[in-house]
Amino acid sequence: MSRKCELTGKAVMSGNNVSHANNRTRRRFLPNLQPISFWSDALERRVSVKASTAGIRTVDKVGGIDKFVMSKAKTKLSPVLAKLRKSIEKAEKSKAASK
Repeated sequence: MSRKCELTGKAVMSGNNVSHANNRTRRRFLPNLQPISFWSDALERRVSVKASTAGIRTVDKVGGIDKFVMSKAKTKLSPVLAKLRKSIEKAEKSKAASK
């Protein structure tokens, strides 16, 4: 699996280690990814994603995974979150129809 945050899109970056003698060797900067599961109020179940710590803080700030996913454009979401958004929309429609 790729080392990419499903929430923010942060991925591996590359650069150089620079020694005191100014020798340069290539290196990789890895994002701080954590496997985490968020509670979805609309679906009433847990949703597991691989997210960076910055992405986790953003979801908490916005008010949950449902609000985060619905606030993003469909084209900006990862395939996992696009599928989640579709199921959230479906769940919200069924709740509105039952009222």
